[in-house]
Amino acid sequence: MLVFTRRKHEAIMIGDGVEVRILRVGKEGVRLGIVAPPEVRVHRREIYDQIRDANQSAVVTPGQFTQLADRLKKAK
Repeated sequence: MLVFTRRKHEAIMIGDGVEVRILRVGKEGVRLGIVAPPEVRVHRREIYDQIRDANQSAVVTPGQFTQLADRLKKAK
């Protein structure tokens, strides 16, 4: 893990297109601003985890696909 010390209005760059800027530091936490190209998805960790879990639960395994194909053949 790379650790940075930054003050208000300072920033770090990730590659050539992602900028993370410190907007405010307070008792409740740090407010960050992120500038990234549209093709780079940026989410809070808890939202990222929900998206990942939903995608994993939507995956059809090969066995499930075979069962579905068999049911469709029988329905004809």
